[in-house]
Amino acid sequence: MKAEWYDSVWLNAYHAASRVVARVAPHRHEEFVRAFDVLRTPPDFTPRHERGFLTLEQLEQIRSIARAIPNDRLELHEMASFGRFVVHNLPAFTKLQHELAATASDWAGQALEPCYNFLSLYTRMGACEPHLDSPSAMWTLDICIEQSDPWPIWFSQNVPWPESAGAPDPDWATAIKNDPDLTFTPYVMEPGDAVLFSGSSQWHYREPLQAEGRKRFCNLLFLHYIPLGAGELLKPANWPHLFGIPEINEVPGLADAL
Repeated sequence: MKAEWYDSVWLNAYHAASRVVARVAPHRHEEFVRAFDVLRTPPDFTPRHERGFLTLEQLEQIRSIARAIPNDRLELHEMASFGRFVVHNLPAFTKLQHELAATASDWAGQALEPCYNFLSLYTRMGACEPHLDSPSAMWTLDICIEQSDPWPIWFSQNVPWPESAGAPDPDWATAIKNDPDLTFTPYVMEPGDAVLFSGSSQWHYREPLQAEGRKRFCNLLFLHYIPLGAGELLKPANWPHLFGIPEINEVPGLADAL
């Protein structure tokens, strides 16, 4: 079964590689599966919502940086699907991400290292369909910077991952929201608040912003973390040599699945 949601490329590569290993080296399959235990979220984890996480000074500094971004730095590739501009890995935000790594590790209950970050500037067309993140965003420190209105984000409980690809229904987004096996909880953030969640193991979404009547927006900073030392395993292109199974190269698009 092929997953169709945003950020599902890695999960599809994992399942395809798992099938290859089961076919060409069945005695190694359990080893392959267990190697990814480091990317499985502890089952008792629940999101950590910290109100007033940033000081007013920190908040205004981030807002000033965001306002100074030239238009030609704004990435447009998620405007159609998310209704947002994004900007990846600005040096000031990368510095902040490293400074907050110890806090994220404490909240997650395991040692983490920074992976990547981006500023998300949602317009009045903002939307976020249900999805699971790639493990390069296994842990996300989501910080609310500025918004026209509170805009809840909904998280499911932890789900078995990466063994469940799910979503066979053609209207998979609605099917996920209505899945009786999933329990979604809304988290409402105010500017300066932060939420740590595990996006690779928790379905999450936001309802579309209600654009009627006046301009609406939501600016968020996403700081993504991974388990300490897991960087090489995250890259599917590394799997053939990490496991010594060259046939994994049969998986189409392996080098681009991150």
